Amino acid sequence: MYIKKNMLKINEIFYSLQGEGTRAGRLCAFVRLAGCNLRCRWCDTDYAVNTNNSEVFSVAEIIDKIKIYNCNFVEITGGEPLLQNYCIKLIDELLGLNYEVAIETNGSISLEKLNKKVIKIMDIKCPDSNMSYHNLFENLNYLDAKDEIKFVIASKTDFDWSIEIIAQHKLYEKVDNILFSAVVSDISYMELAKLILSISNKNIKNVVRMQLQYHKIIWGNIKGK
Repeated sequence: MYIKKNMLKINEIFYSLQGEGTRAGRLCAFVRLAGCNLRCRWCDTDYAVNTNNSEVFSVAEIIDKIKIYNCNFVEITGGEPLLQNYCIKLIDELLGLNYEVAIETNGSISLEKLNKKVIKIMDIKCPDSNMSYHNLFENLNYLDAKDEIKFVIASKTDFDWSIEIIAQHKLYEKVDNILFSAVVSDISYMELAKLILSISNKNIKNVVRMQLQYHKIIWGNIKGK
């Protein structure tokens, strides 16, 4: 039985297709927590940045809503989900119920207390986000092969910086997949694709994946998709 204190501020809970990363196309139940500590220049979920439009649910109530979808894959996202203390409790409960769980995080908050079974999709913020000074590189110690690192690229400057970071920290030894995503208002898919094709370092080119946000292509940038 869940105690009263296990409460989370939720922006939305919905069922859709996973639109990003190496698991794109999979059926997924999404739990979007409200609130974020960063203000990325190109943020595409600004409706979840603050908690003004959130609802409060207990961990038990959230799990009951997820069960309705009869889907074994759950993604915890935001905003920044790790701002809320009971996010970890929710993840642990879901894992205990044999759900496959992923968390998408901006990389500015420690991942140390996360269950090792959870799939971590961690951003490393590029300079053009205006938030790169928030990167907490010690989080790299808590990643393994199943996890993913994401760079959101808005310019060639961002791209070159990302390649340097990958080489400097040997990220190709940390995870099997490093995602490059385009800020399409600033750089086209074609431009980013050409930059990725130009990578010469063998270690890096073998782990970098260009990703498209399929949910935006299908439905546009709207809530609940």
